Amino acid sequence: MTNFILPILAVILGVILAFITKSQKSWNTKLLLSFSGAFLLALTLFELLPEVYHHLEAKRIGLLIMCGILLQIVLELFSKGAEHGHVHIHKDEANFPWLLFISLCIHSFLEGFPIHEHNDMVYGVLVHKIPIATLITVFLLHSKFTKLQMGLFLLVFMFMTPLGTLISNLSNLQESTVLSINAMVIGIFFHISTTILFESSDGHKFNVSKFVAIILGVAVAYLM
Repeated sequence: MTNFILPILAVILGVILAFITKSQKSWNTKLLLSFSGAFLLALTLFELLPEVYHHLEAKRIGLLIMCGILLQIVLELFSKGAEHGHVHIHKDEANFPWLLFISLCIHSFLEGFPIHEHNDMVYGVLVHKIPIATLITVFLLHSKFTKLQMGLFLLVFMFMTPLGTLISNLSNLQESTVLSINAMVIGIFFHISTTILFESSDGHKFNVSKFVAIILGVAVAYLM
């Protein structure tokens, strides 16, 4: 049950943080993004990647990971990078952002597939979704969308990851199919987490706080 509740809780926490910060990217949100990127990448390397390589042929896995990276690149053509903290909604925007909504839902749905009781990927998704939900909510609040539109956007977004987990764990999909999807999700996670980690700091200066957040993310993932 925890695997279904935690992703929902992440979005709720993100919404609460958005109402507290009321800004696009506060200092704390940037650090949380850095921590989440490192944590998600480390968990993917420590748990998800070995699991997939244990069951599938190596070259096939490599191809699927590359497909996942390419899929995320395509999704970001429509989301403009919202999956790793870049949300571009103008304050005067009144039309519902269908492309952003659909691409985020696809991403959230797929990231639910690797979550099961035998790994800790749910915590990686949890930490990843909190800052993303925060930034999405902030931009929605700054737009001219109705409260109903904002509520439906966040509600559907909130349940897409548990839906992916539900289908992965309870459907009649063959194990090889689920593992193949997981391999694609590895590519998605690689793209998102490395984009967060490799983004230049303000003024291209070494950011000690960001570096510490990254080290902590890796350390926590390793110790789990």
